Amino acid sequence: MLAEIQTRLRDALVSGSNSDVLSSFAGGFAAAPRWRIHQRHYEASLVAALLAKFPATQWLVGTAFIAEAATRFVKQHPPSAPCIAEYGHEFPDFLAANPLARQTPYLRSFSELELHIGQTSIAIDLEPVPITSLAAIDPNSIPALRFGLQPGTRYFRAGWPLDELLKHYLTGDAPDRLVLTPGDLFLEIRGARGEFQFSRLGPDEFTFRQILCRGETVGLAAECALDVNSQFDIGASFGRLFAMSAVTSIIPPQESTT
Repeated sequence: MLAEIQTRLRDALVSGSNSDVLSSFAGGFAAAPRWRIHQRHYEASLVAALLAKFPATQWLVGTAFIAEAATRFVKQHPPSAPCIAEYGHEFPDFLAANPLARQTPYLRSFSELELHIGQTSIAIDLEPVPITSLAAIDPNSIPALRFGLQPGTRYFRAGWPLDELLKHYLTGDAPDRLVLTPGDLFLEIRGARGEFQFSRLGPDEFTFRQILCRGETVGLAAECALDVNSQFDIGASFGRLFAMSAVTSIIPPQESTT
């Protein structure tokens, strides 16, 4: 069966074995060397994809470290989806588990930040919704609304000022010595069509936008933001979201099923 042959080829390719597949090769001439070409190409292409996805992390800890980790990663974590752009989501955790990563306690967070930036930069902006759309909505129903935000929007929290470190990489002006002091970082990352930007938010604004981005209601987002800061200005936050063309849809309250 074709499916059985494909499964055997896949398992042999991932495991590095060839005992169960060489008999399936047509021609029978030099089957083992031919199979090793496929294995080398499989490994090299995935390693190259990871290195291309984490250039700033390479800059931070060195290409040799990342390349060695990527080689081990592709052997232990084969792709689970057909799109290579989705590969490598577990790589930050894999890096952080390396004993050498203890010298860089913010390595996981930095590589996660770079992963978020990569995801936002390949997004495509949708047509924004104007704030005037709210005029036709009953004010009493606004807490039950949900907002759709631009696809290239991410919210990232870390315990280090990693945006400063990333700016040094992007501008190429890294100092000879840089000491990072632990501290809460609340970032909004936005991007589309190969471009991206990131900016710091206050913890209340971050909470409000992050919960909306998760698809939760305006009421829940406002409640959580007010828990962070009882003086949080919900109206002003609404205005900023619409002014930056972040809102792409207004989802009405779901009808009761009872």
